[in-house]
Amino acid sequence: MSNALASGLLADSAPVDQDEADVIVVGAGPGGSATAAFCAQRGLDVLLLEKATFPRDKVCGDGLTPRAVRMLTRLGIDTSESAGFLHNKGLRVYGGRTEPFELPWPELADFPNYGTTCPRLRLDDMLAGRAMQLGVHLLTGANVVEPLLVGDRITGVRTADGRTFRAPVVVAADGNSTRLGVAMGRRRDEKRPMGVAVRAYFESPRHDDPWMESWLELWDGERGHSTQLPGYAWVFPMGDGRCNVGLGMLNSSPAFGRTDYRRLMRTWLASTPPQWCFDEEHMVDRIRGAALPMALNRKPAYAGGLLLVGDAGGMVNPFNGEGIDYSLEAAEMAADAICEAHSRGIGTAAAERALMGYETSVQKGFGGYYRLGMIFSRLIGNPKIMHLCTTYGLPRPVLMRFVNKLLANLTDARGGDAFDHIINTLTRIAPSA
Repeated sequence: MSNALASGLLADSAPVDQDEADVIVVGAGPGGSATAAFCAQRGLDVLLLEKATFPRDKVCGDGLTPRAVRMLTRLGIDTSESAGFLHNKGLRVYGGRTEPFELPWPELADFPNYGTTCPRLRLDDMLAGRAMQLGVHLLTGANVVEPLLVGDRITGVRTADGRTFRAPVVVAADGNSTRLGVAMGRRRDEKRPMGVAVRAYFESPRHDDPWMESWLELWDGERGHSTQLPGYAWVFPMGDGRCNVGLGMLNSSPAFGRTDYRRLMRTWLASTPPQWCFDEEHMVDRIRGAALPMALNRKPAYAGGLLLVGDAGGMVNPFNGEGIDYSLEAAEMAADAICEAHSRGIGTAAAERALMGYETSVQKGFGGYYRLGMIFSRLIGNPKIMHLCTTYGLPRPVLMRFVNKLLANLTDARGGDAFDHIINTLTRIAPSA
């Protein structure tokens, strides 16, 4: 098993000697560890299989909005500043003019009024450790290569070294490529939006800035005297001497798939103020990239004993590229369905209806909102439309408060203001993605 890490939660854990459980979760990223933790909270015996060993890093922006913070709290993780989390006030947006716009997180009943940042190196360790605290059996170095089947139903998995593990319900939380999901016939819908992102860490004096930053327009020099570049960018202060700086692009952009993203990022970074230290000299490690599967691009979320959670089910928000918060929310939905199925008697028709309820919950929770996001992603893929939005939309405070709530998906389900009612109504009446 792994050595002690920064959070201490994975330290001194006993080796796993178990090949059967109530549920197997494949992949110990945020979605997988959270699913395992929520299942254990509900009294199930859970086996969590991870192909890597901890500590291990993943390409991510590391930004956690109030939506993600709420889910960490529901898992029992302390996100206070005294626990080492840098809180941020909201989003600072660059676009349409030289000076940025600052959009505070909304004051709501359903969500906290702060976001935070956390490197995946720490977050994944913390979530896996929390799952183990709740009784989950974590096995690292377990590279799942194929499902075990009885007919067309999964009854377990086999790892690359020939070991087999069995459970009546299996969760695939094994990322965008989801070998397990593909083996069970879940194909990616090519019509759904897909993004690509690259990021690097930089030692920077801006590491403790209280705002997360979004750049909606990229230029290769001083604005007005340079060429606009495709894509969008972010700067997330980490509070540890570093900033996570990255660049993304949607497949609705004409430049998607025909761009050297790392070179593009360097071109944009060269235009940032030198005192920010976003240069080769202050870069930590290297620029790394990853795909962003969006808008439920792999379906069904449940069939034949297998549930898809997180990137395996394409659960990234097409409005803003967030994935962690929706992975955590889907994890709780999955745990509810699995627990209900066990209570009804696994193998019965009633239990199968409970598992089908996961598909319904995902569609209800994300489907309408993601449908709106698909429209949005097609629009902003056009640089001319993005320029119009930033030039004429950003300067209008009332409009931007609405857009901030919409893009971050932060509204109160009950009560709330007029913006909450409009957004909630739109997501309810929109056909599911």
